Amino acid sequence: MFFKAFLTNSSGILTSRILGFFRDLLMATTLGAGIYSDIFFVAFKFPNLFRRIFGEGAFNQSFLPSFFHSRYRGGFALKTFLIFFMILCLLALFVMIFAPWVTKILAFGFNEETLQLAAPLVAINFWYLPLVFGVTFLGAILQYRRNFSAWAYSPALLNLAMIIALLYAKDKESYEGVLILSYGVLAGGIAQILLHYYPLYRLNFFRLFVAGFYELKRKKKAVNDSFMAFLKQFFPAMLGSSTAQIASFIDTLLASFLASGAISYLYYANRIFQLPLAIFAIATSSALFPLVAKYLKENKENAALAELKRSFWFLFFLLGACVIGGILFQKEIIWLLFERGEFHREDTLAVSQVFSAYMIGLLPFGLARIFSLWLYSQNKQTLAAKISAFSLGIGILFSVILMPFFQAVGLALAGSISGFVLFFITLYYFGLPKFFTILKEPLLFLGILGLFGLEILLIFLFKTYVFSLL
Repeated sequence: MFFKAFLTNSSGILTSRILGFFRDLLMATTLGAGIYSDIFFVAFKFPNLFRRIFGEGAFNQSFLPSFFHSRYRGGFALKTFLIFFMILCLLALFVMIFAPWVTKILAFGFNEETLQLAAPLVAINFWYLPLVFGVTFLGAILQYRRNFSAWAYSPALLNLAMIIALLYAKDKESYEGVLILSYGVLAGGIAQILLHYYPLYRLNFFRLFVAGFYELKRKKKAVNDSFMAFLKQFFPAMLGSSTAQIASFIDTLLASFLASGAISYLYYANRIFQLPLAIFAIATSSALFPLVAKYLKENKENAALAELKRSFWFLFFLLGACVIGGILFQKEIIWLLFERGEFHREDTLAVSQVFSAYMIGLLPFGLARIFSLWLYSQNKQTLAAKISAFSLGIGILFSVILMPFFQAVGLALAGSISGFVLFFITLYYFGLPKFFTILKEPLLFLGILGLFGLEILLIFLFKTYVFSLL
């Protein structure tokens, strides 16, 4: 059951990320790494942050347990959707009306001319927020029945819509192209919602929603109690699941004070960093969470630890191999993916350094996700949120310290430092004795280290005798 869910999640994420790379390739070719790419990334940053926070576990980790325990599930689900959707629509309307002021907050370092260019794009992209919440909500409902396909593959439709928009905008003037791309984001959000309709119909969830209207009227108090219990868990879970995304968002804000192109360097590097994090860490945690929660609820801690142990070594090997390969092939990866059109060699060198700094934090960020599930399963969302907030604060502190000396690389390195802080504090509250029990696999550990050594040797031989971008 675990591996089936993992394969569904990881294959869907992989499909989305492959299309995402095609999208970024087209974006780099069309817009390069300059002012027009910067203003789009600023406009898309907050909606994309919201998509990752909701889509990568925060909503599910609080909604699904509440949905399980709710006596009137239709009413609870419907109330949750209506309230969140209405709030997000009002927020998008507010941003549309006050776009210049919101843009100033998102990119405080932009000059007045750049702010005027970015403001309309920010207003358009904010309407993606209610759309992506609809996608997340429907995906969570389907996961109640262990149906992961629509949730896993829906991000691919967003990337596909943006690719189509970029192809259409290829011969357009730069700013017009960015405008078309923003509307492509909205089209992708609508397509993502439509993808969920058939599995919802097949699993008879529409009947649940119809019954929800009756329950909202007749069972108002019980539904409201379930909703309030959900809210108490949701906000801590949202903060606890979003350290990397919030750090990336703050990096963009700080990078607006640096030279033109810094925001784009961070974006392109972070996109590649997010690939192994999503395919392996997020897919693993999504598949693992229901099992760990189920075993702990049934007081089967040994069974939960066994699942966690298997996931730990699985992730340690996969993410460790990605860290080694990513750092040793940093220039070659950026060159292969992006260096064409308006994306030049100096851009490749700059992005590769930022990418290498991000990759240092891949292993702690990925492993922290699975150990934090233990806290979520025991309804310790508030504790997880405090841990994330502290690590985020450390990351911001180091960003301010390192940015003047290392520019965009310093921001990425500060994020990696934050990841290590998050990992070690999460381990402390998970329980060091339990963690040392998981580590008691000396032969497995030595075997993995041997494979890492072999990987380093093969990369060295490849770069020496086959190809190396010096």
